[in-house]
Amino acid sequence: MSTSTLTPARPAEAAARRGLGFLTVTGLAWGTTGAAAEIIYRAGDMGPMAVSFWRHLGGLALLLAFTAIRPRPRRTTGVPLRRRAALLTGVGIGMAVFQTAYFAAVDATGVAAATLLTLGSGPILTAIGGRLLIGERLGRGGVIAVAGALAGLGVLVGGNADGVVAPLGAVYALLSAAGYAAVTLLGRATGRRRDGEDPFTLTMWSFGIGAAVLLAPAWAEGLLPGEGAAVSFAAVGYLAVFTTALAYPLYFAGAARVRATTASVMMLLEPVTAAFLAVAFLGEPFTIATAAGSVVLLGSIAALAAAESRR
Repeated sequence: MSTSTLTPARPAEAAARRGLGFLTVTGLAWGTTGAAAEIIYRAGDMGPMAVSFWRHLGGLALLLAFTAIRPRPRRTTGVPLRRRAALLTGVGIGMAVFQTAYFAAVDATGVAAATLLTLGSGPILTAIGGRLLIGERLGRGGVIAVAGALAGLGVLVGGNADGVVAPLGAVYALLSAAGYAAVTLLGRATGRRRDGEDPFTLTMWSFGIGAAVLLAPAWAEGLLPGEGAAVSFAAVGYLAVFTTALAYPLYFAGAARVRATTASVMMLLEPVTAAFLAVAFLGEPFTIATAAGSVVLLGSIAALAAAESRR
């Protein structure tokens, strides 16, 4: 095959590989989120609403500070104000649902099960939404990845003994997955447009809107921990810096370069990392079903990453 035939494909391949790199870093960072939340729960009496609110607010403060030193983003031109407001509001609400329901799932059923359920069901919901809403085809790699996610979820839920996966925790995890799918699809939709939203700006607005949405319920739950405040706020600070201000801009930048289903399945790095941390450092039980489910989910990442790099 001649060089001239290969040349047109190189920019697309390079963009896809950069997107996969961004998503890999994001998945590893997000994999520590559940462990940090569990530390907060063990240290004091702060609840999921408050944890999510402080994470949103801390991330927003850091992102606003970064605007003073980062290059000015390209301006969105020709975008109707109503459409832009709908996009930002949708991502903000989706982010609030995703994170808060996830923290509730961690509280109800533990880090490993909550994270595996959330990010295992996320690709399925994203694949359905991507096909119905933005006309994305799954392709062979997508079908393999979704099948792998379904198989891994089946092993995780059906293979574990009673009590390992709490029913209420599973409900929260599915709700979190729905919020995650919405954020993924909206980020992908704007990334496909030349006048789409800058990833940094999208992240900043989404956390501002999310914090506003969460303020009232977090206030009712209790904003401040009654005890263990030092440990709780140290963990919240970690969530704000590393898993929010750093990870989310990388996530949106990566999601804009690959298909929505690919972005969702790449984030299965998160539950695998979370499961390892939960067993190794938090004392959660290590079961054969948990290990087997993690292996199957990780295999689906490899399959879809390979397909994305070749397309």
